Amino acid sequence: MTDQEKQGDRIAKVLARAGVASRREAEKMIVDGRVKVDGKRIDSPALNVTGRERIVVDGVELSPPEPERLWLYHKPLGLVTTERDEKGRTTVFDSLPDDMPRVMSVGRLDLNSEGLLLLTNDGGIKRKLELPSTGWLRKYRVRVKGTPEDATLEPLRKGLVVEGEKFQGMIVQLDRQQGANAWLTVGIREGRNREIRRAMEAVGLSVNRLIRVSYGPFQLGDLKPGEVSEIKGRVMRDQLGIEAAEPVTGTAKKGARKPGHKGPRKPGGPGAQAKPAGRLDGKIVRRAPRRTSDDRAEAGDRPHGKPVRKQDDRRGGPRKPGGGPRR
Repeated sequence: MTDQEKQGDRIAKVLARAGVASRREAEKMIVDGRVKVDGKRIDSPALNVTGRERIVVDGVELSPPEPERLWLYHKPLGLVTTERDEKGRTTVFDSLPDDMPRVMSVGRLDLNSEGLLLLTNDGGIKRKLELPSTGWLRKYRVRVKGTPEDATLEPLRKGLVVEGEKFQGMIVQLDRQQGANAWLTVGIREGRNREIRRAMEAVGLSVNRLIRVSYGPFQLGDLKPGEVSEIKGRVMRDQLGIEAAEPVTGTAKKGARKPGHKGPRKPGGPGAQAKPAGRLDGKIVRRAPRRTSDDRAEAGDRPHGKPVRKQDDRRGGPRKPGGGPRR
């Protein structure tokens, strides 16, 4: 092994840290011949880079790594969690605000599921949150058709095998019966493909609504469908147990666009920082879609309760018309 190979970081780690893709996806991009280092196409991820190299992905020079960031996103129904959909359906990434940087989703929510989806610009954070060994608890509000009893739910708590696939025991609580449907709170740690729907079907229950309300320490709260809220960096690092980012290897021209970026960023051009948003930072960056009559009719079984009435918390109440001083 040469001195250069012993120094620096693996090329896939650098790509992930720059927000190009997760480390595993970056390794595949390398094997597929989509990455060049100092003008030479590489086909193996077994390469360290020190920060002095010129790295190009899909013909675009690698952008400088951005600070680690994490967002909460309330995924609405009808969106797929993928960058490109072969069927031409609208994706989560098509619906994000224009001033968002390039982000990756932490896990997925299927087309007919809604609720909390975490987004990050950092492949290391994505991996940390997705690894089964970390065991982050995901909680869901689940509406099922039928009148389940405790005995019906017991196999879910103990764990069961569905189509040859073993599911770990779930946390399952019956919240209330509402006509022909029942609301459950379900907690899982694995996050397998359609795990809750498949497990419910195995005990004779049909899921007709599924809302993720938390992922580890991060809560959906009162975020409305389509809204995005950024977690403050200090809060994110405290919750994930990571230290402040240090300089990471990887070179790029200032303002270079990232691979896969389509069109100019706005406002502020390439690499513009999205403004903090949501309950944590005082501003929402995307207005929620207008509620339909069906939504209003279903307001009685919303899982997040009534909206909080906004009050004027300024001393002395609101200013009188005319601009005069308050007394």
